[in-house]
Amino acid sequence: MSRRARLAAGFVLPLIAALLEAHPSRAEEPAPGRERYESLCASCHGPEGKGDGPLARDVVPMPRDFSVGAFKFDADSDGRTGTDADLALVIRDGALAYGGNPLMAGFRQLGDDAIAELVAYVRSLERERP
Repeated sequence: MSRRARLAAGFVLPLIAALLEAHPSRAEEPAPGRERYESLCASCHGPEGKGDGPLARDVVPMPRDFSVGAFKFDADSDGRTGTDADLALVIRDGALAYGGNPLMAGFRQLGDDAIAELVAYVRSLERERP
């Protein structure tokens, strides 16, 4: 191999490797629950869970802002609001069942695993608190 070819290879090959690292050939897997959240929840709660989805202005009261991590309902009546069990019950039954907004329908058709993934995704939208 000529000196010129060795120099080119010494420059080009690391450059190609760096480009491949920066731009992986396959997309990262979305977080579990994300696609379902985007299709079922984001229209009201917003893509980042801030309660600012495109339909939010027509909802009274405004949809919950998940980013603040303050949840209203004690759906399982354990005396604590906003537990994972509470969120799962509100997703399954809808908010009206717990005295909430009648526009929040329940999603009884979802199985327990899908609801658990939605709960986990909603939790992932909470901002870090100081």
